[in-house]
Amino acid sequence: MKENIFDVLMYLFENYMEDEIEILPDSEMIKNELEEAGFDQTEVSKAFDWLESLSLQGKINPSASHAFRIFSSQELERLDLECRNFLMFIEHNGILSPANRELVIDRAVALENEEISLEKLKWIVLMVLLSQPDEEIAFSRMEDIVYDQIPAYLH
Repeated sequence: MKENIFDVLMYLFENYMEDEIEILPDSEMIKNELEEAGFDQTEVSKAFDWLESLSLQGKINPSASHAFRIFSSQELERLDLECRNFLMFIEHNGILSPANRELVIDRAVALENEEISLEKLKWIVLMVLLSQPDEEIAFSRMEDIVYDQIPAYLH
C-alpha cells in the first residue's frame, strides 16, 4: 500500500475516534491492526506522533479576543488561499475559535510531506475539535460541513 500519514489518521478517526468508545484498545494493538491492514509502520508511527502532539497541546486560552492573523511563509506554503479563506470563514462563523485555529494550522503544518487540500483541512479541523473539551457543538457544525449536509459557503 502507498498510504500516507493522513490516510492512517483518517482510518483512526473513522474507526476509533469518532465513535465514543468506552474502552479503547491499547495503542500497540491498534498499531498492529493498522500494519495488518497494510499501512506502513513508519507512517503509523508518524500518525500516532501527530495525535500525541495534538493531545499534548491542551486548551489554549487566548489573551486577545480580536487579533489579526498573519500567516508565516511556511504556513503560506502549506495552506493555499482556499484553505486560508476556509479557516477564516469557519472562525468568523463561530465554528473555530482563534485558539483552535492555531491548533489546526499547527497540525496541518505538522503533516510534513502531505499536500493539504481543502478536504484534508476539513478533516484536520474535525480531529482538532474532537480533541478539545466543550467543543461538541462546533464539532457537530463542522461535521455537517465535512459530510456536505450543509453548504460550506452560504451566499
